[in-house]
Amino acid sequence: MSTQWENLLQNLGEWQGSFTRFSPQGEELEDIPSVVTLRGVNNGQTVHQVVRRCPVDAPREEKVFEYSSLSRGVLLFEDGSFSQGSMQWGPLSEFGAELGLKVGDARLRLVQLYNREGACDRITLIREQLAGTSPTPRPPLTVDQLLGDWEGEAKTRYPDLRPSEQFSTQLKIRRSGDSLQQTLTFAGQTVQSTARIEKNSEKSSEKSSEKSSEKNSLYFDQGAIPIRVLMLPNGASSNCPLWIRGGQGFVLEVGWLLHPTERQRLIRRYDKTGKWVSLTWVREKKVRD
Repeated sequence: MSTQWENLLQNLGEWQGSFTRFSPQGEELEDIPSVVTLRGVNNGQTVHQVVRRCPVDAPREEKVFEYSSLSRGVLLFEDGSFSQGSMQWGPLSEFGAELGLKVGDARLRLVQLYNREGACDRITLIREQLAGTSPTPRPPLTVDQLLGDWEGEAKTRYPDLRPSEQFSTQLKIRRSGDSLQQTLTFAGQTVQSTARIEKNSEKSSEKSSEKSSEKNSLYFDQGAIPIRVLMLPNGASSNCPLWIRGGQGFVLEVGWLLHPTERQRLIRRYDKTGKWVSLTWVREKKVRD
């Protein structure tokens, strides 16, 4: 088994892409081109990172980081997928995490941030391609693409360094009008949930011609805290609570539809005390429409 540091080194290279910020309701607020470079130095014992954001109508932003160890809030998998973020949620404190999936020469990262009142404040989608490689075109995710039966394999890692666990998953997603029913089975457990399909129309103006598009999201309100799943560009999805309250466990999740029948997800789970307890990577295949 590779070490956490070796997993980090899977991300070395120059990653070209953009930071796209969304409101909690899924409205696109800004899209900023970016270049993120990670370079190994000292025979791979240190990573030098440069993050450049290049707004169209503003000065370029640049941040430089260098590190030779990982913080306690970071976990990675063998393919380079990772998550980093807050170890603990608490009232009157800012909170959030980054979830990053890496597949070959492409990365998809999602940052979900909460304000001091516990409300979801900002969601940023980061789409990146390794310099010198060609991206695979992927349309924005839709509800209909998720429908069907999915079978997968999952691996869970723990920040307290207990042994990792592997298990199979089964996910059934059905639609009935403006409702979606989901049945998830994993590790001997079955969880059922129902969501309302929300339709949000967006209009944008480009060279005096008006364009309109319709985006869907899923709203789960049967639990103790409401959850919204946003359908995002490049086959991505964001799953997180609209707000966080003490005494309730919750998850932060990113999904990525790589092909019509293949999807990956990364799930960062917190318990009812607000403590980060695990990170789960899932790869799923659609076996039935």
